[in-house]
Amino acid sequence: MDELLNERYDLSAGRVREVACEEQVPQPFRDYFRRTAEFLVRTLDILERKEEPDISGYEEENRALYEELLPENYGACYGNPSFASERLGEHGQPLCFLYAELRGCIAFAYEKNINDMTVALELFLLVYGSFCGEELPGADNIRDILISYIQDYCQEMVEQRTRDTVDPSQDFAVNIIENADLNDLSYLYRFGEYIGENEIRAAQLFNSMTQEEVDDLARVYTEGYRMGFVNGRKKLSIKKSVDIQYHLGFERMIRSAVQQFRSLGLSPVVHRTAVHAINKRGLRKSGYIGGAFNPQYDYDHREDNALFLTKEMSKQKLRMLQVSYEKVKKLAKEMGGPAVIETFGEKPFSPAENKNTLTLSEEQKKLQIDYNNEAMQITNRYIPGEERSFTIIAFPLCEIGEPYEEIFRETVKINTLDYRLYQEIQQKIIDTLDTVEWVEIKGKGENTTDLLIHLHDLEKPDKQTNFENCVADVNIPVGEVFTSPVLAGTGGVLNVGQVYLEGLLFKNLTLVFDCGQVIDYSCDNFDTEEENRRYIEENILHHHNKIPMGEFAIGTNTTAYMAARKYHIEDRLPILIAEKMGPHFAVGDTCYSWEEDSPVYNPDGKEIIARDNEISALRKEDISLAYYGCHTDITIPYDELGSISVIDDEGEMTPIILDGRFVLPGTEELNRPFDQEDQ
Repeated sequence: MDELLNERYDLSAGRVREVACEEQVPQPFRDYFRRTAEFLVRTLDILERKEEPDISGYEEENRALYEELLPENYGACYGNPSFASERLGEHGQPLCFLYAELRGCIAFAYEKNINDMTVALELFLLVYGSFCGEELPGADNIRDILISYIQDYCQEMVEQRTRDTVDPSQDFAVNIIENADLNDLSYLYRFGEYIGENEIRAAQLFNSMTQEEVDDLARVYTEGYRMGFVNGRKKLSIKKSVDIQYHLGFERMIRSAVQQFRSLGLSPVVHRTAVHAINKRGLRKSGYIGGAFNPQYDYDHREDNALFLTKEMSKQKLRMLQVSYEKVKKLAKEMGGPAVIETFGEKPFSPAENKNTLTLSEEQKKLQIDYNNEAMQITNRYIPGEERSFTIIAFPLCEIGEPYEEIFRETVKINTLDYRLYQEIQQKIIDTLDTVEWVEIKGKGENTTDLLIHLHDLEKPDKQTNFENCVADVNIPVGEVFTSPVLAGTGGVLNVGQVYLEGLLFKNLTLVFDCGQVIDYSCDNFDTEEENRRYIEENILHHHNKIPMGEFAIGTNTTAYMAARKYHIEDRLPILIAEKMGPHFAVGDTCYSWEEDSPVYNPDGKEIIARDNEISALRKEDISLAYYGCHTDITIPYDELGSISVIDDEGEMTPIILDGRFVLPGTEELNRPFDQEDQ
């Protein structure tokens, strides 16, 4: 088999090198194939070289691989659907899809993955060959070639992706993390991802720290993971691996974390984010990632699966996913769950609409929703939700601005706040919330928020609670109490002047709820109501006609809030921190999706009973109706907040927050960061 593969590789690689110099295809297609072949030749040179370059050679190589996709060059790039359609007409969309699929050759080259490289080269040559005849192929002919490629290699690609996410022996990245000289920053380029200033300066910052500082920082991360099992009353001892996801540049911290995880009996699984279209999930990236060279490119290709998504294709992929997990079921059973380091600070991104992108039809949107639901069920069978845990922590990148090092250390402070203090204060808030069934939230100034939240009835208040006391285990930093509200009776208007969700800017976002579900929505990002509604439908509703409020929470981390104001980085913070800086409301699944039947307890021993709502409860009758596959948090900052008040059975109101300040007795300490600014 290896001999046959090597023969296929040699033939296809040699032919691609010839294509880079040929002129038999007419313009404008000649330019497309020549430029694409030149890119492929660069990746071939990387795969075949015997000696690694020095850092200057790596820098030049990295720039050449990504240069045409950078924002300043994107207007004349065949990865841009508008340019591709303008130059190539009806062939623009499928050839733009091919361009994006072939970008995976960068990963194949650095990983010395001859199999996937050969498949990619053969696909390119097949499409190229169809343009070498006397007549040009139709756009549908090119689509058919691409669809056949997806169908033919679906099983192979899904199986490899599944194994990558659970198998510690897939150790390409781990070898670099554990064995490279991290003082020589050329190691960064060996991952095969885009490396920019963010990644370089992050690595330099970690190299400036003492080993003790690095170990302490890694311990916050690994201890949060361990405590997720302890507080969730789950057995860490039955787990053998941990899924480490992070941003390149943090290798010194990751190396320390790997050692700490190994001491817990967990082997690291560190996998690249998906590169094949069949495995991609829109804008969501899971794995290790490099620099964001051009968010517009990612946005333009978020629905490339529209080219091949059919009912038959969806069924085929689900079958392959089932088969894939069955082949690695022991490894999957031993997977403890993800340990994620998020980053933030990149320049705010508000996408431009591109009418030439591949977009899902209404039928395909429904297929995608159904697929996501069923795929999650398969994953949950092999990596049971009631047995796994996770942790998430976030740090800034240098793009956040100066003083970067100071902002980074302020973030470390936020991530290591005294959880015992917050636990005590938050318990006072929970004790008040647990005396009522209704909570009112109102905005102030231009913020038009006016919401009524319905809480679950506590049959045994001495043993039960509605709200989880977030004490910085799985969800770092500390600073919130949260619940899954009753949908019946929950309603009103949620409004926020500006918010970033999954890296996308929303201006004057308004969601209207009735019976706990979003029934109307608007924002001010684009010129027309149609464009604004489509933007929300794609990126908040995720193509659902309705979507429920899965979470109501009160953030208490005023230290993070004031730090954000001090450094003027409110618009750069990830939701992980931003959600702690005011009340927030998540649309989509509940906080406990797929784990509703697993008891959860607060530090005081009370069981959190608000793990279901009327929709998630449908899993007992028809699981396909119970989940949405998304959970998007939307935070109202304190300075837009008028009040949060509980309402008792007599209609009497007791405020927790008034005019953006905590007023409930016992919560005064939370106002100290506000008071320090006023002094």
